[in-house]
Amino acid sequence: MFTGLIAAKGEVKDSLAKAGDIQLLIGAPGLTDKAIAIGDSVAINGVCLTVIEQMGDELRFDVSRESLSHTLIADWSKGTIVNLELALTPDTHLGGHFVSGHVDGVATLKKLDKDARSWRLVFEAPAEQVKYIARKGSVTLDGISLTVNSVEGRYFDVNIVPHTWQETNLENKKIGDKVHIEVDLIARYLERLLATSEAASFGEVTAELLSENGFL
Repeated sequence: MFTGLIAAKGEVKDSLAKAGDIQLLIGAPGLTDKAIAIGDSVAINGVCLTVIEQMGDELRFDVSRESLSHTLIADWSKGTIVNLELALTPDTHLGGHFVSGHVDGVATLKKLDKDARSWRLVFEAPAEQVKYIARKGSVTLDGISLTVNSVEGRYFDVNIVPHTWQETNLENKKIGDKVHIEVDLIARYLERLLATSEAASFGEVTAELLSENGFL
């Protein structure tokens, strides 16, 4: 579990195909000064991966075919800049929102405008993800916890403050680039709750009830 607060930027040093899988080598000087052990989880652009080896400032990870099938990892090449976050611990500051590290899909950057000292980014996402995105709700893009400004059809926009712009890989993005998207876990759980026959039979948890109490 993560919070979507990026700890450091890293760089892809190598991407090696191995019997249908991929092994990644990530330069992570901003993380390796912390206590990292083999088997620890690290979110790389929002994808939860397990450390299998540490060599100085570099970390090695295995990436399964399952992860490759719904992420952009196969497209990464040497020099790709990625966002890094260590998994939550009992004393971690919860400054973002709960992020699982299980990417739901890919969104495309459609518009990028300067807004005073910040940046406004408009993304297009598949319908199966957009239905979980709400105005002033949370969304994770390339591992970054962000607040949604507005949603219209399959498009939504977020505002990026200068600190986030500089400390993440967003400053390297251009129109047409794709990012990993993970929708808010609470939205998924609410949908599941409303869809269960048990909830329907009790008649206690409804969309109207959730809306009245500020959940929707």
